[in-house]
Order: sequence, then structure tokens, then C-alpha cells
Amino acid sequence: MAFTIPEGLHQDLYPLAWLVGTWRGKGQGEYPSTQPFTFEQEVTFNHDGRPFLTYFSRSWLVQEGSDELIPAAQETGFWRVKPNNVLEVILAHNTGIAEGWVGRFDVAKIQLVMDQGYSAPSAKLVTGGTRLYGLVEGELFFAYDMEAQGHQLQAHIWSTMERVVV
Repeated sequence: MAFTIPEGLHQDLYPLAWLVGTWRGKGQGEYPSTQPFTFEQEVTFNHDGRPFLTYFSRSWLVQEGSDELIPAAQETGFWRVKPNNVLEVILAHNTGIAEGWVGRFDVAKIQLVMDQGYSAPSAKLVTGGTRLYGLVEGELFFAYDMEAQGHQLQAHIWSTMERVVV
């Protein structure tokens, strides 16, 4: 199937056109404050013709031996392309955290570093992070390394998602 630029996509977003759509898949997670876990994830990138992508991600915890999925993390935000392949991302999470990310993209590889964060008084304190998004053999690969709750920057979650064809 040939890739085409989505209709009405702002020309600033052409380098990220491959992201537009919905992706679903499974992933793994771990952190010193949690047991290792498996999750399902759905990510949607969309646009309305202006020079930013809208982003929504939701996930469900998978319980071994059960078909039941438990609602887990959600985040929503905006991705803005800037000159020289710079990307600015603003995210808000259902857990009471908001973050600003800055990074670079190169064809189908995106690397982001947390620039600033805010945690509501009842939320965990996230002090740093890196994110990697990439198109690998037609699938969206995602990895998030996190620095939080007094722990050093380390692997937290990673997933591989297939494009959902509507």
C-alpha cells in the first residue's frame, strides 16, 4: 500500500505525515516502584489543517490469564514542528502530570527530551525523561525512559503498534 499525504495536512507537518492515523499494539513496562507489567496501547495522531498534530494515547493493563483489560494511562497533547527538524510537544496525563518535550526528527525517527514538567500536588514527581518514536518495518515503535520519585533515568515502557486501517 502506497503512502499518501493526508488531505488538508499543513505543509509544515509533511515530515511527520507518516504518523497521522491510529496505531494499536502491546508493550511492556517496569520501574523500581512497580512490578513488571504488560499493556495494550492505542495512539492517535490527527490534524485540522493548522501547523500542529493532535495526539491522544490510552492504555490498558493486561492481566495474565484474563481477557479483562484494566484502564491505565492516558495522555493528550499537541506536536509542533519547528525549523531545522525541531519538534516541540506538550502533553497532559490523566495522573495529574503535564510536560513539555523538545527534540528532533529525522525521517521516521523522533527523539524527545523532557524540557519542563508540572505535577499536581497529588501526582508523582517526574523530573526527567526521554522518548523515542520510530517507524520500524511498518510499525510504530515507542520507548519512554523516565526519571521519577528519586530514581535515575531508566527504561519504563516500550511498545510496538500496528497502523489501524479504517
